Amino acid sequence: MAESSSSGSSGAESIAIAARRAFEESQLVDPAERNVALRAIHKILNERREEVLEANQKDMEAASALVDQGKLSSTLVSRLDLSRAGKYESMLQGVMDVAALPAPTGLVTFAKELGPGLELHRVTCPIGVLLVIFEARPEVVVNIAALAIKSGNAAILKGGKESIHTSTLLSNLIAQALSSTSIPPTFIQSVSTRSQISSLLAQDKYIDLVMPRGGNELVKSIQNSTRIPVMGHADGICAVYLDESADEQTAIRVTVESKIDYMAACNSAETLLVHESILSSVWPKVAVALMEKNVALRCDPSSLDALQHIQLAAVNCTASTPSDYTTEFLGPTLAVKTVPSTAAAIQHINAHSSHHTDSIVTQSEASMSTWCRGLDSANCFINASTRFADGTRYGLGTEVGISTGKTHARGPVGLDGLVIYKYMMRSTVAGGSLISDHEKGGRGYTHTDISREKPMF
Repeated sequence: MAESSSSGSSGAESIAIAARRAFEESQLVDPAERNVALRAIHKILNERREEVLEANQKDMEAASALVDQGKLSSTLVSRLDLSRAGKYESMLQGVMDVAALPAPTGLVTFAKELGPGLELHRVTCPIGVLLVIFEARPEVVVNIAALAIKSGNAAILKGGKESIHTSTLLSNLIAQALSSTSIPPTFIQSVSTRSQISSLLAQDKYIDLVMPRGGNELVKSIQNSTRIPVMGHADGICAVYLDESADEQTAIRVTVESKIDYMAACNSAETLLVHESILSSVWPKVAVALMEKNVALRCDPSSLDALQHIQLAAVNCTASTPSDYTTEFLGPTLAVKTVPSTAAAIQHINAHSSHHTDSIVTQSEASMSTWCRGLDSANCFINASTRFADGTRYGLGTEVGISTGKTHARGPVGLDGLVIYKYMMRSTVAGGSLISDHEKGGRGYTHTDISREKPMF
């Protein structure tokens, strides 16, 4: 066993070193070549579509058998299916959307003259080598590869075992596409076993950031298993709040879509908060609209009592428990709670949600302001479906995932979330610049803002 572990560790180190070398080599390649690589990936994925879908069908069949045996949730199977209407096209379009975006690197975000002939620039640059671990969704391989290439980051990818055939083929096709470009084919690599991940999590010398994309259990496990910085989100416990001034039609439209559009998504609503003043007016209409879509409502006493006269409620409504308000159902169940004010709704969400995406339905400008200032969530919406929290819908091209943390990137993580910066200083003074030229009796500093448009090199 020790020998096997050593072999696994050695293999992981080789993968990490290859990624680091590919990253370093790519930094001297013309950034325009990144779009050449993306177009090559789009081309090969389009040409080999049927082959990819056949591999995906194998994964679907294996996953369905596991669902029948009670070993896998139907939610994961839903996320796995690449043949779902428009999903493959969306994956392909995401590659070209990323290619069309401006390069996020080489941008000057700070520029000062420290003194005559001495300039300092802060310039965006890639993070380095990313380790991205995800569950079920095989299209994530393509999404992340596109973002990594465009942002100049090398990436090592590990998908869930349930998507092994699809993810492996997609990774191989991406490598084939890269081999015809100036981007090294090892710039995007994939691994398939859990033991490889354990070993890769120890490669902090070569890997700069781990990005787990999955459920709370996965994220917590990764965070507890590595010294490498981790950026990810846990559960998607999203809420919709119906304020006292909520318009009935808006309340129905926003609540219903937030819940039923794609219930397996992390931006699907799991909690509905209702202002006590609309329990007998707007709330019953919203409840009926949800129940007609076969959504089961788990209600607190006040919201449940307000539905006693509705026939559908006898079958679709039950009393809630405290744990319902911290549960990611990922299915046709919604927890409902009555609150006395916008402030109380915010307090509940800040205490019980995952700080992912929350939306208020209101006509009150004061409530809108209170909501956006007081809510401690990555995405704060007003009169809009929680399902908008998505990199493609935000115009980011696609996303690596959604971050609910407080690091440099929050919400849908696109290109901007995959860059950091470096400070570049240049002296044009004869003999170079020393701090003694400015301090210790020197001429001091000017600290004058200068143009950010002019690149240093």
